[in-house]
Amino acid sequence: MYYRLKDKYLFRGWEKLPYAIVDSTTGNAMFLMPNQMQAIELCDGSFDVSAPFIPDELKNEISKAANNGLIEECRQGDGLKPNQKYRKYPNRYIRSVHWSVTGKCNYRCKHCYMSAPEVNAHQISHEKAMNIVNQLAECGVMAVSLTGGEPLIRDDFLEIVDALTERGIIITQIYSNGALVNKKFLTELQNRNISPSFIMSYDGVDGWHDWLRGVKGAEVLIDNAFALCHEMGFRAAANMTLHYGNLHTLRDTINHLAKFGVGQIKTAFAANIGEWKTQGRKISLKDVFQTYLDYIPHWYEDDGMPMRIFFTSFFIADPAEPDKYEIIGYYDEYNPDETLLCGHARSSSYISPDGRPLMCGLMAGIAMQENYPTMFERKFAECINTPEYMKLIDMRASDFLKVNRKCGTCKFTKHCYGGCRGVALIEDENNLMGTSETVCEMFKGGWIKKIVDTVKKSRPTAICPIKDETLL
Repeated sequence: MYYRLKDKYLFRGWEKLPYAIVDSTTGNAMFLMPNQMQAIELCDGSFDVSAPFIPDELKNEISKAANNGLIEECRQGDGLKPNQKYRKYPNRYIRSVHWSVTGKCNYRCKHCYMSAPEVNAHQISHEKAMNIVNQLAECGVMAVSLTGGEPLIRDDFLEIVDALTERGIIITQIYSNGALVNKKFLTELQNRNISPSFIMSYDGVDGWHDWLRGVKGAEVLIDNAFALCHEMGFRAAANMTLHYGNLHTLRDTINHLAKFGVGQIKTAFAANIGEWKTQGRKISLKDVFQTYLDYIPHWYEDDGMPMRIFFTSFFIADPAEPDKYEIIGYYDEYNPDETLLCGHARSSSYISPDGRPLMCGLMAGIAMQENYPTMFERKFAECINTPEYMKLIDMRASDFLKVNRKCGTCKFTKHCYGGCRGVALIEDENNLMGTSETVCEMFKGGWIKKIVDTVKKSRPTAICPIKDETLL
């Protein structure tokens, strides 16, 4: 009996994680124990896995792999394709990268944290962009999302797309303001047999989108972009930046977007950084949270759960699973020495417009980023392994408590972990270890209980995610 790895799977490995099978269609890696890898390595079409000299332990692992759909029976000699064969990358594992291919933009957004309209906005050359693509491939990065600035203003954007896909890197998402998302561009993607999701900015009906984006007619363009994505089979989601002007439009905006088949809205509020510093319109967390809370019954009861809602630092609900919801920032398990402050950053990285790998996009444009080299000064594999970078991604809750001793006596700390470090940087760009005003309001303001009570009334069958009854 002969087996081979199914075509979509690849043998791969990284430092400290030397054995893995990667799904080339999703970029997801399944890490293996040595005996599992040894068993599946026999599945290359050249070994009779039923032979008596093969240990039962390995035969059992082969059977499990077949049941899990990783391997298939084949004829003797039906070997692996060249790209399926084992390759070990000389760096730690990074699955995905969020890459700002430009800092330039065709809009004049009032809240831009990168100050993209400024004439000194970075945009690396085509040669440097290709250099980055090659470095990502050499490190085994499996998935990339592309953002800006406005990424589609690059004349060589499709060349970047081609270079990534030719190296087996999946383009999962394109972030855009929608102005250049037209039928010609979407057709170019279809011709390449790729279908990334589009994450596009939409900042409220009644003229508020045009106002925030600083361009007359922006709302018409984004409506057209969402409609085209829906018509041509591209998934689309919206990002909405809230401020006092558009806060009251949340429900109408969601219902408006639902008409175009938008699958999710993710909201945040304008941060007091970048150009927004000069606006003097900092919004109250209580007002934002109350707006979210007031909308929840409409979502469940009146509007037919029109799309997935992701209210940053507050609440997530999905019409695909109406009896489940998530309260953002709440955690059950707490071990300060083991709990990472940003677990996501261990397997992902952000690349700034000047080619600088950072833990998070919210570090771009602030003085702190200068502590980290560009990929033209040091290779990506080195950048993500410098002591400065490793210190960032290895931060533990215990490190936060050493700096913020008052939090150690707070009854909520075991559930909040000090909050997201990106949010902390928004609130104070010079203090990565600062306390988060947002997470403090969430817990100390009693919003956990308010959310649970509100959902209970609107959707009695929904399962409460909170296990600590003292919060209720």
